[in-house]
Amino acid sequence: MRRIDLIVIHCSATREDRPFPVENLIACHQARFGFTGYHYYITRDGQVYQTRHENLPGAHARHYNQHSIGICYEGGLLANGHPADTRTTEQKAALWHLLKSLKADYPDAQILGHCQLPHVAKSCPNFLPSKEYATL
Repeated sequence: MRRIDLIVIHCSATREDRPFPVENLIACHQARFGFTGYHYYITRDGQVYQTRHENLPGAHARHYNQHSIGICYEGGLLANGHPADTRTTEQKAALWHLLKSLKADYPDAQILGHCQLPHVAKSCPNFLPSKEYATL
């Protein structure tokens, strides 16, 4: 079993008015990495998909993949293409429950957004998970 000390939240960087179902995410990652890089994906309706086993390193945060879990939510861009926290009420609830479960399994894991990692110039996931989930 891997040592997990970090849970990294991402957005798919897709427009809120265009669907990006789990099948599209998987196909995109298969083409890029040969496997799905995130461990979990949360669609707009709040459905949580495990897309990679937690025992396997992901491909979501360079230099951190060996000891982290990657979670991605569908969205992250407004209809005009500008970055924003586009999580639906259902996604927020699903993410909270998933994080609570993961923290039970990995109590020492820190929760951060991709943008909160050193040397990351992206705004992903367009909110600050360390602040929002500080009480978990």
